[in-house]
Amino acid sequence: MPLEKLLSPISIGNLELPNRVVMAPLTRNRASQPGDVPSEMNARYYAQRAGAGLIVSEATHISRQGQGYWAAPGIYSDAQEAGWKNVAGAVHAKQGRIALQLWHVGRVSHRLAQADSAQPVAPSAIRAENTQVFVKNEDGTLGFVDVDEPRALETSELSGIVLQYVDATQRAKRAGFDMVEVHAANGYLLQQFMSTHTNRRTDEYGGSVENRVRLTVEVLEAVAGVIGADRVGIRISPNFVGFDLKDAEAEASAIYLVKELKRIGIAYLHIAEPDWAGGEPLSENFRQTLRDAYDGVIIACGEYTAEEAEARIECGEADAVAFGRAFLANPDLVERFRRGAPLNEPDEATFYGGGEEGYTDYPALDDNE
Repeated sequence: MPLEKLLSPISIGNLELPNRVVMAPLTRNRASQPGDVPSEMNARYYAQRAGAGLIVSEATHISRQGQGYWAAPGIYSDAQEAGWKNVAGAVHAKQGRIALQLWHVGRVSHRLAQADSAQPVAPSAIRAENTQVFVKNEDGTLGFVDVDEPRALETSELSGIVLQYVDATQRAKRAGFDMVEVHAANGYLLQQFMSTHTNRRTDEYGGSVENRVRLTVEVLEAVAGVIGADRVGIRISPNFVGFDLKDAEAEASAIYLVKELKRIGIAYLHIAEPDWAGGEPLSENFRQTLRDAYDGVIIACGEYTAEEAEARIECGEADAVAFGRAFLANPDLVERFRRGAPLNEPDEATFYGGGEEGYTDYPALDDNE
């Protein structure tokens, strides 16, 4: 049958998935206000896409300090936890499975997104050039602003960052999520620590590859201690160059980190490929090195077609493939793959913010029957 590998079952940790089509995390800026709380509308959106082997939620702030964008959801308040419990319940009611992506943006933020107009935090006090975030201005209008210069986190503060991840994981567990995914990609806090450009520290969290990867490893160990390593994944993006991120040792850091994932027993590695952001494509040699170093599930994500995803799984370099925009516009994406049906085209004007339009109103195949 066509797409035999992509549509076949797979186990991730103790979770049995009916197929290898993963819904990638998609920021949509539609959390209810005040408080960035997931709503009934958000629950409908995710439930519509429950045919995915695994849904990875949109990136979710683990604290106000970790926030960079207006109306992106959080997982640090009781109201947010209750909202996410409703989302997870809606997905489970459709026999779906869902992971919550844990997010701290670090320097990709602005005082308007922080509690009490605090300065954003980062490994080092280096502002991201040519980088903007979407915020609510003091006059109530919404818009993009250049990020603020961050302050460098003190060494004594880093245990508190780890505790933010712990608290978020405890809330995700109570809310009923099947897994959590640690967001260490796309130029946000954990990748900022791993990068040679954004991390100029001289303490035990800076300098060598081992030191720069240290905080990410500590986060993974702590999160695994809460929910179990077999229910934890991580997303990385080697060679990513968005948000003024540069890294002279990106591949070395990734290889070191992957060996730590194996040691801890992390269930899956989600690789956001850098091509879409202008980064150097991942080499086949690097892909194979990651495969050889890690015995968990590898999820590739890089604007693949279904046929390209099938080929990537067939050659053994990935076990599953995540789809972003395709899932945004096609709530029944897996069924469309199964039938060889055409895909809806996404409406970019409705990607961020707004209501039901461009969010829950994309038609499924059966809607036309």
